[in-house]
Amino acid sequence: MTMTAPISPAPGSRTRWLLLAVVGLAQLMVVLDVTVVNIALPSAQRALGFTSADRQWVITAYALAFGSLLLLGGRLADLVGSRITFIVGLAGFAAASAVGGAANGFGMLVAARACQGAFAAVMAPSALSILTTTFSDPRERGKAFGVFGAIAGSGGAIGMLLGGVMTEYLSWRWTLYVNLVFAGLALVGATALLRRQPVVGRRRLDLPGALAVSGAMFCLVYGFSNAALHSWHSPSTYGFLVAGVVLLAVFVLRQLRAAAPLLPPRVVLDRNRGGAYLAMFIAGAGMFGTFLFVTYYLQNTLGFSPVAAGLAFLPMVVVLMLAAAVSQVVLMPRSGPRPLIGGGMLLVAAGMVWMTQISVHSGYASMILPPMILIAIGFGLVFSPALNTGTFGTAASDTGVASATINVAQQLGGSIGTALLNTVAAAATTGYLTAHLNGGAAPGGRPDTGLVQESLVRGYTVGFWWTAGIFAVGAVVCFGLLRSGPLQNPVATNASERQPQSGPELSRA
Repeated sequence: MTMTAPISPAPGSRTRWLLLAVVGLAQLMVVLDVTVVNIALPSAQRALGFTSADRQWVITAYALAFGSLLLLGGRLADLVGSRITFIVGLAGFAAASAVGGAANGFGMLVAARACQGAFAAVMAPSALSILTTTFSDPRERGKAFGVFGAIAGSGGAIGMLLGGVMTEYLSWRWTLYVNLVFAGLALVGATALLRRQPVVGRRRLDLPGALAVSGAMFCLVYGFSNAALHSWHSPSTYGFLVAGVVLLAVFVLRQLRAAAPLLPPRVVLDRNRGGAYLAMFIAGAGMFGTFLFVTYYLQNTLGFSPVAAGLAFLPMVVVLMLAAAVSQVVLMPRSGPRPLIGGGMLLVAAGMVWMTQISVHSGYASMILPPMILIAIGFGLVFSPALNTGTFGTAASDTGVASATINVAQQLGGSIGTALLNTVAAAATTGYLTAHLNGGAAPGGRPDTGLVQESLVRGYTVGFWWTAGIFAVGAVVCFGLLRSGPLQNPVATNASERQPQSGPELSRA
């Protein structure tokens, strides 16, 4: 199979910064689509007449297709060229969004969301791969990844703000139609700015590896999503989780022995890149849990409207973007990823501990905004350095799959984190309600409103404690795994890029 790649614009050319805007717009579309539909779901449910039990499939269908096909999409970008996969992904995502917006039934909407996820899995690794190959100068690379990391970190919050505004003032359908605007602008830019390189080699696609990892990701994402909806004891939960672990083990064994592996072990076994993937996994687990609990608290406890809840995240978005830019442009060239990622996780953990102090009557400005600002700074210090480090030093033939691995880590972390934190919070809510029911029951024997709200807040705070623990452990691991000092680009010969090693390549400490 022919392998191509986009040609980077000439040094100093303005074209590269226009290209950053194009890939950043595509990345924003992919990330915000994880959350933009959430707020619109009740309206879509009323319009299409599906049940509350079915509602979660609108979210799960996207996550299943996206998570299970990411590594395959990344390797396709390496094999046929990032330009082709990026444009195909954009066009397909736009078409699926149009179908979803025009859906006249539940099945049509779920199918469209699954197609969105599939095309996002083709597009997202290509976007990061294009960014990696376009910005090779360390100074420009830092600025570019600062912008890209800010988008990746804040896209979920932007999605909730956009979803609230569109649902309240337009229609739930516009949470899907808006992608036509994003994709249209990105398509125009991509076709105008991206070119193709001549053929530089021929490689094969590891089909057994692709089937194994796609099946593993599908089973794991579905299993954890099912745990959030039902229970960990359900056969449909632990059965899929066990199958996912088995398929993942098969995939690893295949990659160690295959002549042309889908995910070359050398990509993951580098200490810095491995630490970056772990950081994205932990950040994904904590980020979606944070957004979920804070959104529930603002709307269900403090009585915020969807628009007001979305606007409440705006300061967090601004601070996260600033922190991401500063971490990449100013701090990363001096310190490297180790103190930034580890320190950022500690800041997020501290912010989560602060959030545990909320009560039924807490004020937004006094008790919600300050810890959210601290959490935003921490996320800014994690996302941009992790994205940069996870793709740094890879051979040209591996940039797509390295980019895909970052997205897989974040997506799988989000699925696991949402399931785990939802389960923990629900158990804490039920336990508190049961323990205090006798003293807070209404005349009919049902818990009064005050007790219900107190039990919900109890669930949120327990969830925040667990999230703080996850980030604290992540900080310790990342401090130990990542190397000290600025990133150093290894010298790679043309021969090594043409004939990648099939076995694991451990880097020196």
